[in-house]
Amino acid sequence: MTQSGRTNQLLYQAELMLAVPAGDDEHAVARRMASEEGALALLELALNSALRELTEHARLPRHDWRELLVRDAPPVAELAQLRELAGQADSWLGWLLARLNGLHGVDGVARRDLASPVTIAVAGQRSLGDELAGCLSEFKTTLSQLRETSVEW
Repeated sequence: MTQSGRTNQLLYQAELMLAVPAGDDEHAVARRMASEEGALALLELALNSALRELTEHARLPRHDWRELLVRDAPPVAELAQLRELAGQADSWLGWLLARLNGLHGVDGVARRDLASPVTIAVAGQRSLGDELAGCLSEFKTTLSQLRETSVEW
């Protein structure tokens, strides 16, 4: 399998995890939370795979996002674009990195449904799964653009 094939596989698997219905039994909330955090973990693997793929020409010794998306990382054009995106909290990558840090924390990132039938739902509040799906879509769009510039090398 090629590096781009592995990246694509991980993104597809994350999409599949988000598409699994939680059901309506007593384990539905736990199942949904597991799917969300599982998809997020796959997105982390996909991010590392994409970084490896996009920097093959630079022959970097390591490809972990924690090392490559910091200010003093190697001067690779694709990394510079991603570092800029990561610095924007409202970007898909800024959002993803915040969730990945949370995923590695003791509380995780999946949320239980806090609204009860008597609570008024907050307008515009999206589930983690919906947010992940949007992030995944933007990830794929950005990756496609970066692959085009990386091929030029």
